[in-house]
Amino acid sequence: MGGIAALAREAGHRVTGCDAAVYPPMSEQLAALGIELTEGYGAGQLDLAPDLWVVGNVVTRGNPLMEAILDRRERFQSGPQWLSEQVLRSKWVLAVAGTHGKTTTSAMLAWILDRAGCAPGFLIGGVPAGFGVSARLGSSDLFVLEADEYDTAFFDKRSKFVHYLPRTAVLNNLEFDHADIFSDLADIERQFHHFVRTIQSSGKVIWNASDEALKRVLTLGCWAPLEELCTKEGWQAGTPDEGGAFEVAWQERVLGRPRLGLSGAHNRLNALAAIAAARHAGVEPAAAIEALDAFGGVRRRMELRGRARGVAVYDDFAHHPSAVRASIAGLRERARGARILALFEPRSNTMKSGVLKEELARSLGAADRVYLHSAGLGWDATALLRPLGARARAEPRLDALVAAIAAEVRAGDLVLVMSNGAFGGVHAKLLAALGAGEPLPAQAR
Repeated sequence: MGGIAALAREAGHRVTGCDAAVYPPMSEQLAALGIELTEGYGAGQLDLAPDLWVVGNVVTRGNPLMEAILDRRERFQSGPQWLSEQVLRSKWVLAVAGTHGKTTTSAMLAWILDRAGCAPGFLIGGVPAGFGVSARLGSSDLFVLEADEYDTAFFDKRSKFVHYLPRTAVLNNLEFDHADIFSDLADIERQFHHFVRTIQSSGKVIWNASDEALKRVLTLGCWAPLEELCTKEGWQAGTPDEGGAFEVAWQERVLGRPRLGLSGAHNRLNALAAIAAARHAGVEPAAAIEALDAFGGVRRRMELRGRARGVAVYDDFAHHPSAVRASIAGLRERARGARILALFEPRSNTMKSGVLKEELARSLGAADRVYLHSAGLGWDATALLRPLGARARAEPRLDALVAAIAAEVRAGDLVLVMSNGAFGGVHAKLLAALGAGEPLPAQAR
């Protein structure tokens, strides 16, 4: 929604917004754009008298401002509907979907197109380092979009991505998530099938052929040409050397060796998808590979927040067990031999419900030390971590976790903080406890 607000502002509208809580990096981006923010959902905001209320999916019936909007019969739309009608209608949409990797893949794709001189627009669920903003209109007909399967709004329970009508679609992977709105994996697969049904026959679907759930989705029907990732008949990524370079091959023909600044097999797959999607839009793989050498990543995706006493503190958005496992493995690949201390906040609705908690315990177990913030959970986090023994601790008090980590770390350790929220500013608290005082400025991370 912050990105949509930025697009509306760039298009010349006066834009205001409200939320129960705003935090960096989006709060900083909106302030820099001159977008006025109000804390909370007071009905008094009706006095702003806007032409249109754009409603995010966090808003429910009973929200005081929404109730006032309905009572006054004011005009409102969902964010995805506004985006579709006001921005995407005349664009070549390149949409990236999947349970994991949407933000990084979208950022890579936008970066490749930009470096190739295509001046794309984009809307990404994070702030790419090379752009400094999460959204822009662009000056070409290309528009890169992170396509989310979460529902659209309280009045539109379709997945957001059915609004976007892409010409190029990337399907990275598919797992069970969003237990608050989907009953099982088959329920999510049905939504992905609906998404595939919206892709024009002259478009292209680039998909991870090693993913069984995506195979099931595509057997339900696909009306656009398919291009595979992770097969000899399609795209493949080789094993990285010590410098991080890996081979990119199309139909077993090596096209180049990007030296990606991001580690982990999941990021190499993200890069493959971005290269393939860019090629469909007219960018040669050699140019895409060269662009990826200079890709600076995305804020909150394995972002170095600071160093103190020889200890590096990283921030990552991982909140699903598979993403947690991939993030730990990627960091282990980057810094072989270093201890990894993982601090995790089960903040998503799926994690709070405990639906995937056993899988979470296995994923966190790949770290050398595990710290879990257990406040507000409906399940016993201490019992869950008991098989990990003394190397794991669940604690509802954030300050106590910070103190425990500060007492445990030694020079050379890596602290990996994983959450899809602000996590109480824990990164700065950790660095302060370690004696750093302040985290790295954004431009230096």
